[in-house]
Amino acid sequence: MNARSFRWSRTRPRKPEASTPAEMVLTIKLDRSIVELSWIQRSLLFAELARLSYAVPEAVERIAYEGGLDRCEYVEHDGAEGYVLSNRHDCIIVCRGTEPNQWNDIRADANAWTIASEVGRVHSGFYSEVNDLWPKLENKIKENQRPLWFAGHSLGGAMAGICAVRCKLAPIPSDPKAIFTYGAPRIGDRKYASFLKIKHYRWVNNNDIVPRVPPIWLGYHHMGQEIYLNRYGRISMIRSWLRVHDRLRGLLKSLRLWKLDYLSDHSMVEYISHIRALFELEASGRKLRKPRHIPAQ
Repeated sequence: MNARSFRWSRTRPRKPEASTPAEMVLTIKLDRSIVELSWIQRSLLFAELARLSYAVPEAVERIAYEGGLDRCEYVEHDGAEGYVLSNRHDCIIVCRGTEPNQWNDIRADANAWTIASEVGRVHSGFYSEVNDLWPKLENKIKENQRPLWFAGHSLGGAMAGICAVRCKLAPIPSDPKAIFTYGAPRIGDRKYASFLKIKHYRWVNNNDIVPRVPPIWLGYHHMGQEIYLNRYGRISMIRSWLRVHDRLRGLLKSLRLWKLDYLSDHSMVEYISHIRALFELEASGRKLRKPRHIPAQ
């Protein structure tokens, strides 16, 4: 494989995610352009790549190559990590999410105050992580003219959104095509959250606690359109007290299984399980309605 760029942190050695088995493969082989995939197929692809980003670079390289991505570059700076993946059709930036044994990640999540940016106020911890990583990512895509996609889970989802903003502002030909995030927290104020006028699908699994922080009363807003999965793992548009009722039922269900779904619903394994079920429904011939894109709320 060409263009390797794997670098290891001397002070923060990484371990593969325990839930990422060595035999993991991408469900959809990228032998065509991503724009030719259905919305559910794209959602599953980016969910699997977000989960894969927790693995060691050698595993990511191998699995990405088997899935049709012939370029895999690992980018790291001071604990902030991501991948640039591409083939002749597309280029993808995937940001790695939070690992509880990484102090840099915990520090980024904990810094809940906002700072001024070019387009509004943004979470200082998330912005700092991207400041560490973006110059190296920008260097990898400065000549890219293929559709550029962003994805990430948890902290990685927040970083993906901020990276897309930085890409839009940067004097390079690469232009964000869309963002797919899973269990991502709020990122900044209303001005920042609504800056990008591109499709951003923000998946939220029932009681996943991370999308509820930082709180709205601190001035935070979400980027993109929420895709809410109810307690059965189905896409639902419920709001208000119906949402509260659904989450309460989900919590009671998890407690009967000796789990706390505020945490378990945040797992990428859970997100992928639900999205794969939707993918299989579509593959069986059932037409799934693509959500109408809604600007940031």
